[in-house]
Amino acid sequence: MSPLNPLDPDGVRNAVAAAIRDHSTFILVEGIILLILGALAILLPPFATIAVTILFGWLFLVSGFVGWMTTFAARGMPGFWWALLSAVLATAAGLILLLQPATGAISLTLLLVVFFITEGFASIAYALEHRNILAGKWEWMLLSGVIDVLLAAIILIGLPGTAAWALGILVGVNLIFGGAALIAMALAAKHAR
Repeated sequence: MSPLNPLDPDGVRNAVAAAIRDHSTFILVEGIILLILGALAILLPPFATIAVTILFGWLFLVSGFVGWMTTFAARGMPGFWWALLSAVLATAAGLILLLQPATGAISLTLLLVVFFITEGFASIAYALEHRNILAGKWEWMLLSGVIDVLLAAIILIGLPGTAAWALGILVGVNLIFGGAALIAMALAAKHAR
């Protein structure tokens, strides 16, 4: 095989297509697994919510420990106290999420509400600002923003009960769409042979 020239878009496209074709079975299996996990998360949202909370707990805990090690290894560097504070906060957040996953699920759900509100209002503002440029298309962006704000309101009004299912269902939907995309890509690659 000849070396790939990164300036040749057709060569890059062909190399990517060949890699997908060569690994399409693995991509298909991954897609099916994600689809199954997504369906389970939607069918059993409280379990998925707790699993997500525990995963975030471990991520924070590990990042906190790494932060401790790197902070003390470089204690002569400027910003030592800020780095130490960051490591302490990450470690504390990880421990809270791991030791009290139900409470952690509420905190993560509140973070999700903040994200939906921010994303929703940003999408609405974007749509209104571009309504003259995106004639006939800006309404979809506006609708997306309104739906984000409505989702945030539904989750917020239903707290703490919504904390049991909101994260699980959203993770499930994400896994299903990701799995479906991988399956479609793998099948298209197999048929391209």
